[in-house]
Amino acid sequence: MTAPVTTTPETAGPETAVPETAVPETTGPATAGPATAGPETAVLTATPGPLRIEDYQDLAQRRLDDQVWDFVEGGAGTERTVDANRCAFARVTLRPRVLVDVSACDTGTELLGAPLATPVGVAPTAYHRLLHPDGEVATALGAGAAGALYVVSVFASRTLEEIAAEAAGPLWLQLYWLRRREVLAGLVERATAAGYRALVLTVDAPQLGRRHRDARNGFAVPAGISAVNLDPALMASAHRSDAGRSALAVHTAEAVDPSVTWADLAWLRARSELPVVLKGILTAEDAVLAVQHGADAIVVSNHGGRQLDGAPASLDALAEVVDAVGAAGCPVLFDGGVRSGADAFAALALGARAVLLGRPVLWGLAADGAAGVAGVLGLATEELAHTMALAGRPALPAVDRSAVVLAPGPAQGPPQGPVHGTAQRTAVGTGL
Repeated sequence: MTAPVTTTPETAGPETAVPETAVPETTGPATAGPATAGPETAVLTATPGPLRIEDYQDLAQRRLDDQVWDFVEGGAGTERTVDANRCAFARVTLRPRVLVDVSACDTGTELLGAPLATPVGVAPTAYHRLLHPDGEVATALGAGAAGALYVVSVFASRTLEEIAAEAAGPLWLQLYWLRRREVLAGLVERATAAGYRALVLTVDAPQLGRRHRDARNGFAVPAGISAVNLDPALMASAHRSDAGRSALAVHTAEAVDPSVTWADLAWLRARSELPVVLKGILTAEDAVLAVQHGADAIVVSNHGGRQLDGAPASLDALAEVVDAVGAAGCPVLFDGGVRSGADAFAALALGARAVLLGRPVLWGLAADGAAGVAGVLGLATEELAHTMALAGRPALPAVDRSAVVLAPGPAQGPPQGPVHGTAQRTAVGTGL
């Protein structure tokens, strides 16, 4: 495995070298064990690498500052939607078929004209240099090594062009609807010129969710890390720390236009021929409207539980959205709570064409840069192929609703009180 990065993101610059090969080894460094063959012979035992995606979570938490960890892990309100995302997968039962030739299981797929080696991709998340000095460039290298889609955040801490220069797989650009439309138009032009293949408009964030961990920490983006694709003046408030308040919430209120409606989508479509994907759809009604207003794909997502606390688990909304737009041929993607290849299998069986990972990719990035990202995506894909084999579904078209049963979920429980920052961080689920 590539040697772990120990330099903190605040002191290291983007010029830090990225490993040429982003595919991690399957075992960790050798460690000395007890000698049994005489004093001259050292017996070495291999430390196993991560066996579960959650193993990367443990590695990441040990490497990150408490405030950064809370920024990554936290959700909105009491974080019940964060927890609901994970609990939904506990209600899934798989229905295996037997005596099926599963000597070769194919995870390959195609999405908006781009071939992919895996339906497991990277969800848009901001400020990757908080987690590793190479930031989104490392994420692009890891996604490319896995043959996966990478949706780059508008708040990336590396330029769109730097990311594209290192990407071996397809890139999409995620956008928020900014008050300054000329800035939004400029981003669309740059993305098109750099070879990005789609625009992903996040539609569930007219305001930022009430993220109590960040507020209690007075979280602000630290000096030396910034959303480099945007004007520094536009981003200034994101860097101003104030006790009891999240700088990101202040910045969102200043920069994001809360008056946008369905009618405004025509303006975005007129700016580019790139496909437009709407992220944050949770109801059949909005899915139908999305197609009527020209959306080329939909992402079923509750923003990892970071926006409306009390929104349904993404998995509970998935089939409703798929049924609403399936006849129109609109691809539906999914994010929210996936922590294994078996989870990805369940979402695919309920109709998702692809499954995006948010926090797990950040764990891999913090743990081991590009190699860690590739490790997370590779592990999820390996587990997906394994689940396909044991379920008797050797290709993705066979992963359909007959493969799963999703039991009805209980109503979300009563609020458990506020989340008190870092003291709560290991007890709360993480749902994207």
